[in-house]
Amino acid sequence: MFGSDRNQMRRFFTETWRKAREGEVLIPLEQIIAGIIQQHPEYHALIEAPENALDKDFLPDGGETNPFLHMGMHISLQEQVGTDRPAGIRALYNKAVSKVGDDHEVEHQLMECLGKMLWEAQRANRAPDEKAYLTCVKQLIGK
Repeated sequence: MFGSDRNQMRRFFTETWRKAREGEVLIPLEQIIAGIIQQHPEYHALIEAPENALDKDFLPDGGETNPFLHMGMHISLQEQVGTDRPAGIRALYNKAVSKVGDDHEVEHQLMECLGKMLWEAQRANRAPDEKAYLTCVKQLIGK
């Protein structure tokens, strides 16, 4: 979406949220982002103060969660389900939503598998393993 420009991506999130709060017209991607931000009130104060959000490092060693990474994973999962890529993810997602009853919670659960797949790919300097990802999701939802 934005390559490796962290500040540009973060600015897009903060500007999208500003536009949404002010009732401005949003493009489809902004609508998705605004919906995700709406579901995360714990991030509102940070996103509403871009001067504090753009350069901040979120260090897992200090117990911090990177809100932009978290919301970006929501976008990735929604895109996967929308395009059914990897093939079969939509059916697995729908099955999990039927069990759990909350799509947002299911996305949080699937983030474990998505994060694991991306971390392993990065660590091994290879493409993400979609088959291992789907296996993880299947195990997670008890299929």
